Amino acid sequence: MSLYDEKVWLSQYTPAQSEPRTIEFDNALEMFAATVKRNPDGDIIRYFDGRITAQELDALSDAFAAGIIDAGFRPGERVVIYAQNIPQFVIAQLGAWKAGGITVSANPMYRERELEEILRDSGATVLVTLQSLYKDVAAHVVGSTDVRTVITTSELEFQSANSGTLTAVERIECPGTTDMTELLAAFRGRTVPPVEISPDTVAFLTYTSGTTGPPKGAMTTHRNVTFNAQTYRDWIGIGADDVILGVAPLFHVTGLVGHIALSLLTGAPLVLMCRMDPVDTVDTIERQRATFTVGSITVFTALMNAQNACKEALASLTKICSGGAPIPPSILADFEEKFGHYIHNIYGLTETTSPSHCVPFGKRAPVDELTGATAVGVPVYDTVARIVDDNGDDLPPGEVGELVTAGPQVMAGYWNKPEATANAISAGVLHTGDVGYMDSAGWFYIIDRKKDQINASGFKVWPREVEDVLYEHEAVREAAVVGVSDSYRGETVKAFVSLQPGSTVTPEELIAFTKKRLATYKCPRIIEIMSDLPKTATGKLLRRELRTVPQS
Repeated sequence: MSLYDEKVWLSQYTPAQSEPRTIEFDNALEMFAATVKRNPDGDIIRYFDGRITAQELDALSDAFAAGIIDAGFRPGERVVIYAQNIPQFVIAQLGAWKAGGITVSANPMYRERELEEILRDSGATVLVTLQSLYKDVAAHVVGSTDVRTVITTSELEFQSANSGTLTAVERIECPGTTDMTELLAAFRGRTVPPVEISPDTVAFLTYTSGTTGPPKGAMTTHRNVTFNAQTYRDWIGIGADDVILGVAPLFHVTGLVGHIALSLLTGAPLVLMCRMDPVDTVDTIERQRATFTVGSITVFTALMNAQNACKEALASLTKICSGGAPIPPSILADFEEKFGHYIHNIYGLTETTSPSHCVPFGKRAPVDELTGATAVGVPVYDTVARIVDDNGDDLPPGEVGELVTAGPQVMAGYWNKPEATANAISAGVLHTGDVGYMDSAGWFYIIDRKKDQINASGFKVWPREVEDVLYEHEAVREAAVVGVSDSYRGETVKAFVSLQPGSTVTPEELIAFTKKRLATYKCPRIIEIMSDLPKTATGKLLRRELRTVPQS
């Protein structure tokens, strides 16, 4: 029996690994109903100075469901939510489920082509969107899709402070659409007949970033959602007394599960801020006494650089996870030195409904001495992760290969894409496309994406290793490394960096810095300093965009 099958290492880090956990609810609506019954008057959403209790959220989502059913919505149809982190996002998601529907999250940064692609691929019949996004984007594309009902709303609803990121927001008239506030008022008090939702019913489609082709809609089931909501709760120790800080975008799987689903399960209030602004976020943490959050490492880098950031302001935020992008050890150390809190690495994909691995709370992730990589954790409950070679055979600890994962959090497949599903999942095992290794103690390390490997004169270079070295320089704020065409070497290593406020350094000095710490073939031959590096809405650095930057 292999180390992977025995899972013996798990008992060193987490409780009750030997027996499968019970998934407590068949679907996310049952999960939320239990919370409403347990604490109907407790806050479940906080939005600036606004409060929504569990009972109020239940009534609002009932009204939303009744409203879209009245407009012709039928079970199995899709509702696209194209919005920032606002209460209406949660209302629409719950309401769509109550109407028997599937929600589809659309990145509010999408422009016309991208939104139309998601609307067409999902076959959505309802679109919920911000007034500004309707005016600037959606109004130009919905007519060519299956969308029958457009519901518009404003960031200004459900609060009266009009502060922070809302100071520049104005209400916009959207003729031909249904105003969400009016819809909720018109159908307030209406109930809808219960719909049959099994654990295998699709809860939402979350579209991948499309880095290797057109975006694909990952079909996340209610079993996936309830299982990983429990994973967050039990692994981290979240209860109704906690306060969840919503820094991850709600359209992303981390926001959907690590924020919304976790709040629906535990009853812990979810604090929303529309858009993440570092200064506002520091103030919000202190004012709301937020205790838990999960977000990309760029969020925590931004908090460190916020002018009002101090240990006292973040004193309550004792439960912190970060995933979605590599975490350089230097940033972990700097954050802990400034605020006194350790950031726990977490790893997962859209296809694994957020976490498949996490650093157990109370433990510190080891750092590999050779590569400088911080461990992403150990497999979470009921999850078997393996490192395999190109033939799918298990590799021993320490050897580099592809990470594959099996467990209750693995998606059902890609929406209307059986071939892509078959390529990604075989016999319940998901091929992640991430390259890494497992050490002899069972800790997993991610080196890079398969497609990001650089081949310089026949030598393999993993961008992350070079990036981690660049992060060690005191002037570097962000770093991204890519391979660029080279007539002699085939590819050569190029780095893009942004600098800490007030810092100066030349490309030549940075190249010399790396040469003292890396083999020559791994060192960047070209370094370009930028004011800011391109990132996704979740904070991942966009290497694919950097590859297209003209060489100077």
